[in-house]
Amino acid sequence: MSGLEIGIYSFPVLIFLIFVRIPIGLSMLMVGFVGSFLISDNWVPILSKLKNETFSTFSSYSLTIIPLFLLMGQFARLGGMSQALFKAAETWMGHKKGGVAMAAIGACAGFGAICGSSLATAATMGQVALPELRKYGYSGKLATGALAAGGTLGILIPPSFVLVIFAILTEQNIAKLFIAALVPGLLAAVGYIIAISIYVRIYPAEAGSRERAPYAERFAALFKVWPVLAIFLIVVGGIYAGVFTPTEGAAVGAAGTGILAYLNGGLTKASVIDSILQTATATGMIFFIVFGASIYNGFLALSQVPQEIADWVVVLGLSPWTILVLILIVYMILGCVMDSLSMILLTIPIFFPIVSMLDFGLAPDEFAIWFGILVLIVVEVGLITPPVGMNLFVINSMAKTTPLSETFKGVIPFITSDLIRTVILVMFPSITLFLMRWLY
Repeated sequence: MSGLEIGIYSFPVLIFLIFVRIPIGLSMLMVGFVGSFLISDNWVPILSKLKNETFSTFSSYSLTIIPLFLLMGQFARLGGMSQALFKAAETWMGHKKGGVAMAAIGACAGFGAICGSSLATAATMGQVALPELRKYGYSGKLATGALAAGGTLGILIPPSFVLVIFAILTEQNIAKLFIAALVPGLLAAVGYIIAISIYVRIYPAEAGSRERAPYAERFAALFKVWPVLAIFLIVVGGIYAGVFTPTEGAAVGAAGTGILAYLNGGLTKASVIDSILQTATATGMIFFIVFGASIYNGFLALSQVPQEIADWVVVLGLSPWTILVLILIVYMILGCVMDSLSMILLTIPIFFPIVSMLDFGLAPDEFAIWFGILVLIVVEVGLITPPVGMNLFVINSMAKTTPLSETFKGVIPFITSDLIRTVILVMFPSITLFLMRWLY
């Protein structure tokens, strides 16, 4: 059996291992390890690669940004920032039809700006907003659907650790990716709010009402979210202005949220230890997936699968836009069965060389950033796509009285919004790139 055949057969084997619930990192590690041996028929270079790859992966300076952003999200939760964001959005928007659900979307966008994790955003905002949505008579379908969709803003609005991984894999500038993601992230939040507005007009019984808050209460609630805005401006603004690197910005953000959490009384000895443990656990999981993907992608390179696929695509003679659309469709399908990080690590080494050979009328670095944002968007869709959308399960586990099937139905308007936004951003790359071009 040739190396190419071994590489091709590795895909169904890997999918099978994932379906039988072997952790994705371990699955990629085992398939990559065994596949490399079958091609080379020699354990020595494989064991040597295992040693070298372990060191090079876990000593990467760029990856240090991930635990720092995760820790920042933990401290933001302890500091009550999620509650402050939701309260401010609720006092300004809650009296509108569907306004409390819209406020949840706005709060998710704000929390995502200091968190960087979709699941953390969904879990944190779900605890804050779900009781309020129930209190004001929102159906379980609309409440859970809105919160699951809002959680996806955690990986789209910078900072985003998935964008960090993409930048490392494709050797792109992290700061440029962050700034390019900002406009699509805001468009996502606006699109979700529009989806809620349309939905409650069609099904008015599924959204309750809240009394209009006086302006004194509104401005008081708005004043309490200044720490979130300050941290975002310091971290992201400092990165864009070149004051510090993304890793240094993440460290500043973690320190800033930690100080605010302490001042608000949320930072105790027990909560600090718990935050560090949770950050370490999540970081270990992410790093192991990155390591497994590194071994598997090394095996794919040895089998020549990416190169052969790229050559085959060129021979097909399809237009670049057709190939791009097909790749995005593949991501949406994979999103039904895989988590976002696994998809990025597994597919970018295969797809990126293919699309890099195509002409979209953009400079190579601009194309890479535009493609990265498109991938992030469709990966985000995967987080709320049944049957394995991770955010759906996180939110539904909090809503004990809402059947999972209702949550699946409730997220459909938001998936529709995502698809429309994806089409717009594919057709008009300048929407994604104009802010980056202006700043750089």
